[in-house]
Amino acid sequence: MTVEEQLLEGIARKDQEAFREFYGRTVRPVHSYILSLTGSRQEAEDVMQDTFLKIWTCAGEYQAKGKPLAWVFTIARNQCYMRFREQKKRGETCLEELEGPEMGEHCLEIEQAPERQQLLWALSRLKEEDRQVVLLYAAAGMKHREIAGALGMPLSTELAKYSRSMKRLQEMLRGQEQGNTEREESSLKEKSEK
Repeated sequence: MTVEEQLLEGIARKDQEAFREFYGRTVRPVHSYILSLTGSRQEAEDVMQDTFLKIWTCAGEYQAKGKPLAWVFTIARNQCYMRFREQKKRGETCLEELEGPEMGEHCLEIEQAPERQQLLWALSRLKEEDRQVVLLYAAAGMKHREIAGALGMPLSTELAKYSRSMKRLQEMLRGQEQGNTEREESSLKEKSEK
C-alpha cells in the first residue's frame, strides 16, 4: 500500500493531519493539471477547492489499486467538466460586460485562442491515460519517473505512452494546420475567380 493510499484511509476517517499531508504531496501536480484544463488561474483555484473538498468527503470510496493520484485526477477532471457545464448554462458573459468603449488593449489570450482550441481538440482525441501522461509532464512539470509512480505503471510504459501520444498530437495538429491552409487557398482562389 502506497503512502498516498494510507493517507486516503486516514482522510476517510476524517483525520485532518492525513488530509494536510495528502494535500502537501499532491497540490502541485493537481493544480497544474487543473490549470491545463481551465486555462485560468482563478478557475483552477476554484476547481482545486472543489476537488480537495470532494477528496475529503469521498475518500472512503477510493478502492486501493495503487493509483491514488489517477483517482484524484479523475475527480479534478470531473470537477472541471461540471464547472464548464455550469458556465455554459449560465452564459458567463453578461450584456453589461460587453457595453462601453473598446479599450483596444493587446490580449494574448484572444490571440492564442485558435492555437489553444486546436491543442485542446487534439488532446481530447487521446485516450484518458495518455492525455494524463502528457499533461502531467508538459503542464504539471512532473518527471517521467514521478508520473509512472503516480499512475502506477512501469517507467518504460509511461515513456512509451508519452512518446506515442506526442507523435499523435503532432500528426493531428499538422493535419489540422494543412486543412486550414487548404481552406484558405480555396477561399482565395474563389475570390480571385469572382
